[in-house]
Amino acid sequence: MGSLNALVAVCLIYVAFLFGVAFAAERATLRGKGAWLQLPLVYTLSLSVYCTAWTFYGAVGYAARSGLEYLTIYIGPSLVLFGWWWFLRKLVRIGRSQRITSIADMISSRYGKSNMLAVGVTILAVIGTTPYIALQLQSVTTSFAVFSGAPGGASDLSATALWVAGGLAVFTIIFGTRNLDANERHYGVVMAIAVEAVVKLFALLAVGVFVVWGIADGPSDILARIEASKIAKWEIQGGRWAGLIFLSAAAVLCLPRMFQVMVVENENEDHLRTASWAFPAYLMVMSLFVVPIAVVGLDLMPAGSNPDMFVLTLPLATGNEGLAMLSFLGGFSSATSMVIVAAIALSTMVSNHIVMPIWLSLSGGVRASISGDVRGVVLLSRRVSIAVILLLGYIYYRFSGGGTALASIGLISFAGVAQFLPVLVGGVFWRGATRVGALVGLTVGFVLWAYCLLLPSFGDSVLLPLSVMESGPLGIGWLKPQALFGISGLDPLIHAIFWSISLNALSFFLVSMLGVPSPLERLQGAQFVNIFEHSSRAPSWTGGVAKSEDLMIMAQRIMGAREAQTLFEREATQQGLTGVLPEPNSDFLQVLERELSGSVGAATAHAMIGQIVGGASVSVQDLMAVANETAQIMEYSNQLEVKSEELERTARQLRRANDKLLLVSEQKDEFLSQVSHELRTPMTSVRAFSEILRDSERLSASEKRKYGGIIHDEAVRLTRLLDDLLDLNVLENGGVSLNTQRARLDTLLDHAIKTAVSGAETVLRVEKANAAHVELETDVDRLSQVFINVIRNAQKYCDAKEPILTITVTEEDERVLIDFADNGTGIEEASQELIFEKFARVNQQKAGGAGLGLAICREIMQRLGGEISYLPGQGGAAFRVTIPQRLRQAAQ
Repeated sequence: MGSLNALVAVCLIYVAFLFGVAFAAERATLRGKGAWLQLPLVYTLSLSVYCTAWTFYGAVGYAARSGLEYLTIYIGPSLVLFGWWWFLRKLVRIGRSQRITSIADMISSRYGKSNMLAVGVTILAVIGTTPYIALQLQSVTTSFAVFSGAPGGASDLSATALWVAGGLAVFTIIFGTRNLDANERHYGVVMAIAVEAVVKLFALLAVGVFVVWGIADGPSDILARIEASKIAKWEIQGGRWAGLIFLSAAAVLCLPRMFQVMVVENENEDHLRTASWAFPAYLMVMSLFVVPIAVVGLDLMPAGSNPDMFVLTLPLATGNEGLAMLSFLGGFSSATSMVIVAAIALSTMVSNHIVMPIWLSLSGGVRASISGDVRGVVLLSRRVSIAVILLLGYIYYRFSGGGTALASIGLISFAGVAQFLPVLVGGVFWRGATRVGALVGLTVGFVLWAYCLLLPSFGDSVLLPLSVMESGPLGIGWLKPQALFGISGLDPLIHAIFWSISLNALSFFLVSMLGVPSPLERLQGAQFVNIFEHSSRAPSWTGGVAKSEDLMIMAQRIMGAREAQTLFEREATQQGLTGVLPEPNSDFLQVLERELSGSVGAATAHAMIGQIVGGASVSVQDLMAVANETAQIMEYSNQLEVKSEELERTARQLRRANDKLLLVSEQKDEFLSQVSHELRTPMTSVRAFSEILRDSERLSASEKRKYGGIIHDEAVRLTRLLDDLLDLNVLENGGVSLNTQRARLDTLLDHAIKTAVSGAETVLRVEKANAAHVELETDVDRLSQVFINVIRNAQKYCDAKEPILTITVTEEDERVLIDFADNGTGIEEASQELIFEKFARVNQQKAGGAGLGLAICREIMQRLGGEISYLPGQGGAAFRVTIPQRLRQAAQ
């Protein structure tokens, strides 16, 4: 009893620690300090939710029973991650572009945002995941019984399983349903899972090290034990290995929890690049000591011992309770992380695709929801769904008896969710796939899976009579669950996978070929299949009329008042409108639909907006049905829609061009005025002092030299101004000839610094942040002119007490970036767009040139194939010069 109490205490402390981790992560995110939560390492560790109690406990039992066959469960996911560029990258891009919240949302969005299809996927996902949740409850319950040393009866184990399910439900509800997010990301939960990934890896490695060097006499002894064990007599069954590798690869894509962490929780698709090698490495390390633990367990533990528990019973049998406690926490982490993420993913699907459509229908649709709080209904439905899902897992555990090998239960669940694979892959790569084809394929696949694998897993005569198992329904032998169509002798698992997946894919393909996609299915198909071309575009709303007030009321009830108002104000500002209500045009409706999809799912959000708009794709489909149009006319309709969008864009461009012409006209007048002023000033000085020299006979020699010097300086100034004007005119008209030479960038910068700083009245300290040993091929004189102008600008206008200019050089792809940043107060935001215009001088207080320097710099950089731009937010004034790096050769 003492050890059991200690175990319970450790579990409570560990759960409290996870609460703290999750809470700290959420707080950091809310304060904007959660950048570390978006690291590739955290994303990779979150993928370890694949490694459940089956991996921690069941892999050893699998190895003890079937030898190296357990490796197939690791090979499949590794192959998928290695090929991330082909499929995973596309899934993540679709998820981010379409605001996907679950695998049901992904499939329903692809096939015309069909809520019927989403409901079917949700139900099948719940049924397929229930055995896996039961597996986790079984592993935790069994490990409790083993650790306490008093397993007790079935009723005691069931009570423990019920308490475990309740505790997991509470944790998941607290950190999985705290708020509604348009992207459905749960930073606290993800961070807790990443921590659990480290715990279970460390625990399994600790047990493995103890077994190899603490119980055995090192690797040589382990190899000798393996050679003498039945594990050494394993034989590869090609069909079973291929089937299991396929099954595990399908599972890592289709398991709701894996889709949640891999696609929905993904912050940056580049994280896949790290995960493509780091996650297979994690799996390899997790499997490193599986065989040694299994073979030592078979040697030391009594006959009839449960090999699934060797990871726990070996430390206990050798009196190492501390290691046993660590092992228990590893298994506990493996089980809880899976249950938490699976419950979050499934509850989101149940809420978005089953509860919310039913509630909206019963409440009279969107307009009836004006008096209710949709946000509260969504959160409540998700919390209840989590509790119900865990209860279903407990019920499966009770009905299945809790005595099946962990690996067998896991494979049943894998085979169930693998039925999503044909419609998922087909939808991403085949534009001709249809909603009806997906429905038929999924139905056929899941019926066969349930009949051939799920129902028999409960045991003889529990859900399927023994007569059906032995003779088939009504004595029809070729319909026996494990010898379908008269094919017998296959492994039951491979038999079920073969028939369910093959007939699923065949039905999906044939029905899609015989049918015609609807306009919305065609549009979504193009978006999904060509996601990299269309990821910045979303399908548009056309044909309806909506009031912004109605849309605001609906959005407030779903998103919350503050979030909705912020969204509407932002969109109104982007449209150039004053107030908080934007025009309900196509672009705004798409933005609103994406935001609402995070709370109620893509299909429901589309239906709700469609009801208010009163048009969109439904009216197009009805029109097509009445007119009996063919598929070619549907495609033509889509093309007209695209043309309409292009005309709208052209009209907007013409308006912008007209505004620009008016601005250019104003700038021309201002230019002429400023040219006259700039020329008149030195000419007036020259005229005045020359008249003094001409008319005054009493001037001394020193006064004559003084006035002559002024005339000379003003003449130089006038000449410089005329040269700048001529230079700018030549550049603008494209009449400049480039004199291309090879030069080192650091040499050009040193020359420009020396030229600009020497002889100046203001002392400017120039610092180069890094060496720029890069060799370029460009017009050296013109590029030096740009550098000198930028440095002189800092010298003239930096208002710091001790002016400092920092030059930083960065190489990026085929470009070189040179940043010039001073420590002054910078340029006001309102003036930043004007500084590159002719005669633009922001600081009129300071004496300077005519305001042509930066305009000349801009024209020079355009001729050199680069650009110069102002960098806001750097503290002082900062300019970036970008030049093409035609020679990527380091200076010797």
